[in-house]
Amino acid sequence: MRNTAAVSVFIIYTLLTLLTSQINCLPKPKVPKVIEYDVDAGKEDLFDVNDAAGLDLFEGDIVFEKEGRNSIIGEQYLWPKTVPYYFEDDLDINAKGVIMKAFEQYRLKTCIDYTPWSGEQNYISVFKGSGCFSSVGNRHVGKQRLSIGAGCDRIATIEHEFLHALGFWHEQSRSDRDDYVTIMWDRILEGREHNFNKYDDTTSSNLNVPYDYGSMMHYSKNSFRNGTEPTIVTKIPAFLDVIGQRMEFSDSDLLKLNRLYKCSRSSTFLDTCDFEQENICGMIQGADDQADWERVARAAGGPDTDFSNMGRCSGTGYFMHFITSSGTPGHTALLESRLLYPNRGYQCLQFFYYNSGDPTDQLAIWVREYDEANPNGTLRFIQQINGPPEDQWQLHHVSLNVSRKFRVVFAGTKGSGSSIGGLSLDDINLSETTCPEHIWRIKNFKDVIENTPMGTAVYSPRFKSSYGYSFQMGLYPNGTESSPGELGAYAHLTSGDDVVDAGLVWPCPWKQMTMMLMDQHPDIRKRMSNQRSATTEPEATIEGSGMFFWDDPRKVGVEVTEEGGTKYFRGPGAGTSVYLTQARALSRDFIKGGDAFFLLTMEDISHLVPSQPLPPTTVPPTNETTTPPTNITATTSTASPTTGSTTSGSTTSGSTTSGSTTTPQPTITTLPPHDPCSTVTCENDGVCVKEGATQAVCRCAVGDDWWYYGVKCQFKSSSQENVVTAAVASVVVFAVMLIVTVVSVVCLKKKYMKKMGDMGTGITMQNLSAKLPS
Repeated sequence: MRNTAAVSVFIIYTLLTLLTSQINCLPKPKVPKVIEYDVDAGKEDLFDVNDAAGLDLFEGDIVFEKEGRNSIIGEQYLWPKTVPYYFEDDLDINAKGVIMKAFEQYRLKTCIDYTPWSGEQNYISVFKGSGCFSSVGNRHVGKQRLSIGAGCDRIATIEHEFLHALGFWHEQSRSDRDDYVTIMWDRILEGREHNFNKYDDTTSSNLNVPYDYGSMMHYSKNSFRNGTEPTIVTKIPAFLDVIGQRMEFSDSDLLKLNRLYKCSRSSTFLDTCDFEQENICGMIQGADDQADWERVARAAGGPDTDFSNMGRCSGTGYFMHFITSSGTPGHTALLESRLLYPNRGYQCLQFFYYNSGDPTDQLAIWVREYDEANPNGTLRFIQQINGPPEDQWQLHHVSLNVSRKFRVVFAGTKGSGSSIGGLSLDDINLSETTCPEHIWRIKNFKDVIENTPMGTAVYSPRFKSSYGYSFQMGLYPNGTESSPGELGAYAHLTSGDDVVDAGLVWPCPWKQMTMMLMDQHPDIRKRMSNQRSATTEPEATIEGSGMFFWDDPRKVGVEVTEEGGTKYFRGPGAGTSVYLTQARALSRDFIKGGDAFFLLTMEDISHLVPSQPLPPTTVPPTNETTTPPTNITATTSTASPTTGSTTSGSTTSGSTTSGSTTTPQPTITTLPPHDPCSTVTCENDGVCVKEGATQAVCRCAVGDDWWYYGVKCQFKSSSQENVVTAAVASVVVFAVMLIVTVVSVVCLKKKYMKKMGDMGTGITMQNLSAKLPS
């Protein structure tokens, strides 16, 4: 018996050893690569998007009315300075968020504002069409549609289409374009020659603004080409790679828009100062301090140059400096802005700061507010600027909440330590906007671009949003295999504190992450920063897996290790492989002093999920607002290289021309088309939205630790239920595995005893990996 028991134990031990060795001999799965979803599908330009959608619109993205001609003659085709808009339900939520950002740029840089439609006779209705397109000017048709389709939710694309709606044609359509560019007619796709028409100077006004190679309304060199050679060649070769930028308004774009609409000031801009002028932008020295700020070109102990010019221009380059290497500890110097008059009640103060003093030296931000009871103003503390001395200019943002006349006050205080320098300020900007949450500074950015292998990403630090979610940006400085020569940028959720993450709602609902490469021009109105946004749609899934794309990174991400040895999980990323060309990244002031700044923000845009409310009174539609996008070559004259014929059109304000005019239609207020949600009931406070023209989908309500789901939001779940379910599931799985193991050992034992010589076993495993959405 003892021998039999010993043999049995030996057999069991041998079987378990063999089983373990079989498992150990299986090929180990490769370390999974983080999933990345390219929201642009590699398409760089709005015309690429429209071409892929099979659209053949006039000039690539302009819709004709029934009259077959789209002339803009006189002020009757201008919109009011506050333009009503309506978001149709089929519009993507991310697109809605980016449109709101585009509106903010219009407010910051022009006098044009946008307001939700409240029953005005004419308004712009934004919908998700099969591309990016708009009419030109106010067509007086009631509902004037503008499409922001898939791949069109770049801020510059949206600004471009709204410029059309405001009355602007493409830059290369100008009457004088042949003085600046050459159209290579033999390189244009057959049937697309009409896209290169130009307008006679009796039909279109250039508003006395020189030809602008950098306009966001200009075609790129490769637009509508039939091969590999450019269709537009600039007379000045240096501008060949400049035309076609889709980053932001150019200075000339803004000049023309402000002239056309007679803007004297922008809506949300308050102040800017680079201290190049001796009057220091109307700033004053405080009356109740013991020291002063000085305007200097360099300071003992640093900095050696200002931030605006970085020593590039002789005779320029000034900043404000408070000396702390001398003086009495505790003495304060106050530098106060001119009087400012807010409209919104919230502001963002941005400035560059250089600390060459002692760690005990301090800079604080205050505001001096005025009212009838306090005609001399009352000081209110806002924020202390912390940090040790550092041999570089540092970017700072401070959020203000002022609703009455005020001044911004920079208060420098000498500390008790030994200083060799002081505190310095430069490039101050104040606007009624929200501040970005986080700054990722990449030092020696040009070297990073040149020395990072293609297909290799570098990652920002993990940042924690105000909502508790942690996220980061992944950057491909030298591009990817599919998009060489382009910067790639992706936004990722990451794991944070275990306790905090356990209390968050997963999948992460409706948080829009924005990645902005900041143009470091001193004046915020003249910046052409490049940005891309991605939104955490909670129902999005990883193709082929059934897992939620924006779920807890511990479930759907990969474990990574930081340089310091800290481990965390990086979730899938959404972004673009064509964020910005390397050539453009090396242009303008994206890099200054060798460094680049990415401004990263996470915003909650769940308020954009419900349908936009309709005005209380509307007039039913009695006519078609626009013809559907079609191939328009049959109704449009085509310019040829021999005749140089023109098509009438204009951005003229109040001028009389000899071109064909469009008779305005009777002003009508039109309702959006039939809503399929009228027959769908979403339970538990769910909201019905359209997807496509006829499909209705319920968007379910979520709370801090609960959410509804299901076709009609009929089911409820919570974090607590998930924890209990997971615990029960774990116990069940353990029990099942234990039973399977015991049964397997017993069966193998019997089989071994029966056939000692027949122990061959084959094990096959399949590694299933999720595919990216196409």
